[in-house]
Amino acid sequence: MLNAYKFYIIAHRLYNYNLVFLSKIIKLFIFVVYNCSIPFEAKIGKGTKFAYGGISVIIHKRAIIGKNCNIGSNVTIGGRSSFNDVPIIGDNVMVGTGAKILGPVKIGDNVKIGANAVVLSDLPSNSIAVGVPAKIIKHENIN
Repeated sequence: MLNAYKFYIIAHRLYNYNLVFLSKIIKLFIFVVYNCSIPFEAKIGKGTKFAYGGISVIIHKRAIIGKNCNIGSNVTIGGRSSFNDVPIIGDNVMVGTGAKILGPVKIGDNVKIGANAVVLSDLPSNSIAVGVPAKIIKHENIN
């Protein structure tokens, strides 16, 4: 089944071949059909999945998302007005529905972010964070 991520892959490849106009058309199509903004400039790893096709997901164009991530609906991954940097998300991260990851945040690998959490600071690998603002409730130090 086609979803926003598959259209993103096409747009991103076209962007890499300097076919920006076609990439913009696909980005507009994604916005109209899925009501989300997944820019072709963003770096999203292979195997990443968006719940419900990516409905209401907003991603900053400079964001980096690792491989095999699961992103729920209505998730925002973007900047904050007083910072220039945007989130960098590791591999195998699960972002719950409605979560917001904002500003110069680094999310480690194998992290789970609860529904409606607001992440404003870094999260280490192998942790679980929930709440507003997000707090780590579990952290496993795996070596």
